Amino acid sequence: MPVDARAGIAAALEEVLGRPVSITDDTSIVKDLGLDSLAVMNFIMALEDEYDISMPLDRIAEVDTVGDLARTVDALRNKAPK
Repeated sequence: MPVDARAGIAAALEEVLGRPVSITDDTSIVKDLGLDSLAVMNFIMALEDEYDISMPLDRIAEVDTVGDLARTVDALRNKAPK
């Protein structure tokens, strides 16, 4: 049974930011959470490791909110070989 990507996203954000975070689907990763480009890449790498996926750069560019990211992670997880 797949686990909701939002829990992993929250955990990865807390690890990268070094503090607890409160997120919703509408939370902007850059504007609301204040991640710079290096922090975004560290965050994406943590998610890739967590879910054993590879997120193409063009997909990353389409992500603005936590909801966008959760849908992208879920889509990539569903394509991954079992």
